[in-house]
Amino acid sequence: MPLNYAGLWTVPLAKLAPDLKAPVHGRDKYAPEDIDYALSFRPEPGLLKSLPNLKVVFSLGAGVDGFLTDPTYPRNVPLVRFVDHGLSREMTQYVVMHALMFHRQQRYFDHAQTERKWRQTFPPRPTEDTRIGILGLGEIGTMAGAYLRDLDFQVAGWSRTRKNVAGIESFAGTGELHAFLARSDILVCLLPLTPDTRNILNRETFAALPKGAFVINAARGGHLVEDDLIAAIDSGHLAGAALDVFQTEPLPESSPLWAHPKIAVTPHVAGMSDPWAATRWVLDAMARHARGEKLANIVDMALGY
Repeated sequence: MPLNYAGLWTVPLAKLAPDLKAPVHGRDKYAPEDIDYALSFRPEPGLLKSLPNLKVVFSLGAGVDGFLTDPTYPRNVPLVRFVDHGLSREMTQYVVMHALMFHRQQRYFDHAQTERKWRQTFPPRPTEDTRIGILGLGEIGTMAGAYLRDLDFQVAGWSRTRKNVAGIESFAGTGELHAFLARSDILVCLLPLTPDTRNILNRETFAALPKGAFVINAARGGHLVEDDLIAAIDSGHLAGAALDVFQTEPLPESSPLWAHPKIAVTPHVAGMSDPWAATRWVLDAMARHARGEKLANIVDMALGY
């Protein structure tokens, strides 16, 4: 784990498992052969391979692309992704918030307030006529879709395989992507980052969306071609976007995304892993593994999630 975040995890580890030895790479001395389990999010390439007796790797975040981009990752060692209701709920809140802010034209009123102008507009399009499309119907995408469905939006999801979620239309595979995009007035990206999904938010994708569509990316910065998004907004085809993740993080001060009037920028905070919840999850999983029980949420290395 990075030194600047190590305390978030070592404190609950020390409290919940005081007898557990948990050295921090780069801070503490340790013998590589003594390490049985690794907790990390974006380990430096080659680190995990250097641990000869490693049994399981636990991701401290929802995404695992930080591991899979390491070509030396020991493929015989299970990688387990963090699945937590609280994290899924936070991500859902972010998506619902920005969908509603766009739907209710909140940024328009924010700008009017800064100018001290009383600007009323026509009512927004009826909620039941507004179509939201979610790229990625995993746990987070399904939760977000259910909340938006219950607010009476027309919700659909696109995923690699067909899903069956009440009240959410399912599109699957590359052959149905265009039809999915064509019916998405608000497009939400909650996909895992894999070679197949990298740069999926590009000029072709934006062109397939209805004119005036809005884009929300709360997944990974690698999904988005940022220049294509700016061009699609500046051309008038897209109405705007809300972005929580970026190709380069922290987002450089020179990025045009910061000052774009139709793009909302947040610093990768849509969903933050709770260190205490994650620590309890890791300790429980380690105990299960020691008893020979099967672990949940093991990443399929071929699929990337």
